[in-house]
Amino acid sequence: MTDFNPLALENQLCFPLYAASKEITRRYKPFLDPLGLTYTQYVAMMVLWEQDGITVGELGSKLYLDSATLTPLLKRLEAHGFVRRERSHEDERAVIVTLTDEGRALRERALEVPYCMAGCLEISPEDATELKMLLEKLLRSIA
Repeated sequence: MTDFNPLALENQLCFPLYAASKEITRRYKPFLDPLGLTYTQYVAMMVLWEQDGITVGELGSKLYLDSATLTPLLKRLEAHGFVRRERSHEDERAVIVTLTDEGRALRERALEVPYCMAGCLEISPEDATELKMLLEKLLRSIA
């Protein structure tokens, strides 16, 4: 009978999640570099392409990021001319993020990225769907 070692790396759920996330993010780089985006900027833009004109708080909630992380990211996107940040007229504490014309046009150039990434991963569509559902369940349970 072997004793369970709670500190063994092979017994950790978090490590394969961390390593897989890091490797998948690394694989995005060659597809995102031509767009001038990091992975985190890319997912922020994805949210804005779905729902333009949301607050920094709403964006952070969707991305599981706090404003201290989002503010520099949004400043860089703004410097690239992809977004604008403006104080809300209804609530001065809230900052609204909107796409510029250039930010909306970037969506067309980004359309190929998911297909390119699908070609990089050796996982069936069924397994990918199941994995995504399990990860979403995990996120809901810990959020």
